[in-house]
Amino acid sequence: MADHPASPGGEADSTDSEIANADAIIVQKHEPTLRGIVRVVATVVASAIALYLIYLLRTPLGWLFVATFVAVAVAAPVRRLEDHMPRGAAIALVYLTLVLIPIGIGLILIPPAVTAGSDLVNDLPSYVVDVNDTVENSDTLRGLNEDYDLVGKLEDAANNAAGSLDDVATTLADIGAGLIGSLFALFTIIVMSIFMVSRGHEWMRALLNTRKPEEADAIGKALERMALAVSSYVGGALTQAIIAGIVAFIVLSILGVPAPLALAVIIAILDLVPLIGATIGAFLVALVTLFNDFPTDTIIWLVFAIAYQQFENYVVQPRIQSRAVQLDPFVIVVAAIFGGTLLGVVGALLAIPVAAAGQIGVREFMLYRRGELESMGGDLSEPLPIDTPDSSEGGSVTT
Repeated sequence: MADHPASPGGEADSTDSEIANADAIIVQKHEPTLRGIVRVVATVVASAIALYLIYLLRTPLGWLFVATFVAVAVAAPVRRLEDHMPRGAAIALVYLTLVLIPIGIGLILIPPAVTAGSDLVNDLPSYVVDVNDTVENSDTLRGLNEDYDLVGKLEDAANNAAGSLDDVATTLADIGAGLIGSLFALFTIIVMSIFMVSRGHEWMRALLNTRKPEEADAIGKALERMALAVSSYVGGALTQAIIAGIVAFIVLSILGVPAPLALAVIIAILDLVPLIGATIGAFLVALVTLFNDFPTDTIIWLVFAIAYQQFENYVVQPRIQSRAVQLDPFVIVVAAIFGGTLLGVVGALLAIPVAAAGQIGVREFMLYRRGELESMGGDLSEPLPIDTPDSSEGGSVTT
């Protein structure tokens, strides 16, 4: 077969053609298709609709979150009572106690508050007279009164406060409307949490049955530890608050402060608020002692409050919360701020156990990812495992 000489421009033409085809292919790969555009637009629209629905449902979603927390917290006492009575009776007894507690607190706090408010309004004119006598006996205060008419302003404020009693009906109506809304929310939360406690284990079992056996076992261990951390924290916080209330009641009774039981309940309630609750409670009681036997009662109460807070921080709290997961103080502060911003006081109360549950979830996931199933479900005080370059990433899972 005769050889035909290659055309000098043939190879160049072929190369240019290949480059053009390659450029066309590259351009074609990066060109968006109609299907891709529709998919992106649909994703954006669906995300916007989902966020808008979450915004509209933020109140019931908040109730659902609180109900879940309540269900996890009461699961432990329900299990303990279940050893001595049917499960239905145990659930009924726990929730009956849960409903009676705020009713009892209201019966303790409301009568002294109403009496104290009424007495304060009625005694304001006599307080103004006492202030006026004090001003007249002091050259400095007399000069300030002549310049700024302090006593006259106090007299006007006292008269206005006494006259405002006519508006009590309107104020009570507004409070009653808010109270009805709060009771409806409380009733809804309790009903949802009862369903979760009574049927939650069945729902969880059905969910775990959809996973592989080793995955179901790992998820079950993680959920058990998270539930144990939440129930331990709640039980410990309640015990700590009750102890603080009892000790405060004893001290206030010895000092002869009016309504010691109501003040002790306030101390116990505020002791549940992380970081600043105990300090706020001590300050409020200190204000009350100013009108009892100042300065003796005030000094004694402040010394007691400071000493007991140190005792609580270093003795009571470590012993009570020994089963709860340990959190870094920075995490506690951030969790309390975020929870308070989202759900107010309730969010601040729930933030720390939720953060503890999240820390346990991270730890259990890291153990599962490394294939260390035998280490899962261990002591709550164990630190989080740290991945190293030698750690197996998504290693084999043993059963």
